[in-house]
Amino acid sequence: MRAVLMAGGSGTRLRPLTCDLPKPMVPILNRPIAEHIVNLLKRHNINEVIATLYYLPDVMRDYFQDGSDFGVKMTYAVEEEQPLGTAGCVKNISELLNETFLVISGDSITDFDLTAAIEFHKAKKSKATLILTRVPNPVEFGVVITDKEMRIRRFLEKPSTSEIFSDTVNTGTYILEPSVLEYLPSNEECDFSKDLFPKLLAKDEPMYG
Repeated sequence: MRAVLMAGGSGTRLRPLTCDLPKPMVPILNRPIAEHIVNLLKRHNINEVIATLYYLPDVMRDYFQDGSDFGVKMTYAVEEEQPLGTAGCVKNISELLNETFLVISGDSITDFDLTAAIEFHKAKKSKATLILTRVPNPVEFGVVITDKEMRIRRFLEKPSTSEIFSDTVNTGTYILEPSVLEYLPSNEECDFSKDLFPKLLAKDEPMYG
């Protein structure tokens, strides 16, 4: 199984730490965030990683190279002219994604059970599965409501205080079928939460959390 590691972020809120480093390469416990993510993927038998890069792309490429020192196969897709957004950068490499794949944000520090999430995705015959969590203040996240079968019925990205309808939020880690990328335009900036997921809901595509 392949994972797309979204690693193009410049991390403006982390400056000066990110003046010379892209956000996924900021060290936590003496290792870049991205290395913690790669180790998580490897623990769940996800051994092929495509990193999408934009800001200071050579830093990550020079560190991981082909990934062999880290027990994975690493390849890279660089957005040369402009950032394409979370979904646009994945659409840009759609020809490399011909089976179920995982998308994970390059600043995720987590120990999610990805194996269980992938099994759930397949059991539900889902087109898009979002890994969810609960938080006390959902304003900075995409808020989600699921039914008793865990099918997503409502989704709202970064609601205002008056719009909050749930404390269950999107974590930025997804398991997707390649067919969902057909809903996205090519070579345009677009976002999973603002563009793709609302379209999937509107089309009644099976989307679970």
